[in-house]
Amino acid sequence: MNRVKDKVVIVTGGALGIGRAASLLLANEGAKVAVTDVRIETGKALVEEIRNSGGEAEFWKLNVSVEAEVERVFANIYKKWGKIDVLVNNAGISGVNKPTHKITQEEWNAVMSINVDGVFLCTKHAVAFMLNANSGSIVNISAVYGLVGSTSVPAYHASKGAVRIMSKTDALIYAPNNIRVNSVHPGFIRTPMIEELFGGKEYLEKGRKILDRLHPLGHMGEPEDVAYGILYLASDESRFVTGTELVIDGGYTAA
Repeated sequence: MNRVKDKVVIVTGGALGIGRAASLLLANEGAKVAVTDVRIETGKALVEEIRNSGGEAEFWKLNVSVEAEVERVFANIYKKWGKIDVLVNNAGISGVNKPTHKITQEEWNAVMSINVDGVFLCTKHAVAFMLNANSGSIVNISAVYGLVGSTSVPAYHASKGAVRIMSKTDALIYAPNNIRVNSVHPGFIRTPMIEELFGGKEYLEKGRKILDRLHPLGHMGEPEDVAYGILYLASDESRFVTGTELVIDGGYTAA
């Protein structure tokens, strides 16, 4: 308990999947959690769940690709709690699953606007507050496909590679200000995004054995598996960790 006591943490895409698991765990460990998402009802329900468990949280509707929204929401979070200690850049979409030559520019840009521009904009406006405190931790959710290639969803994988290098660059830029920046690289995690890629929960369960066999540990991951990695990077336990990749993939990239 209390691994992030009294830290103010922003979680983007916090209503579902990894974001939801991270919000619950961070609140349980003492953080004041700003749950942000475009899913209003789901986000508010999560905040109510956190409060009913004795945690502190607030919901803000946020489209991370719109700078005016990011600036306004982050300013309101700062106004409420007086600081921003941690940013978890989790919001992301998978986009279309087509070969590169069949993707339209609009389809490509749709992925980049959330997965890359969103990380840039949220980092930009969180850092402004972290610089005043001369401390902070930014946790960027990439993917194993930010490390290795694949034959599917090329725009998504390109975006996650960008997040990896953005993390390293910002880690170097802000190290003198005691602001740490790291990326997390999950393998296949049972989230709504994975369900969507497989055509729904029913089809995901049918294909579960295939996904399980991709991981040397013998099974795909759960959102909580990634949430614990986020908690570590958000906490002072990782005070000497910056510019690195935390791979949580059941051994997928070791093969």
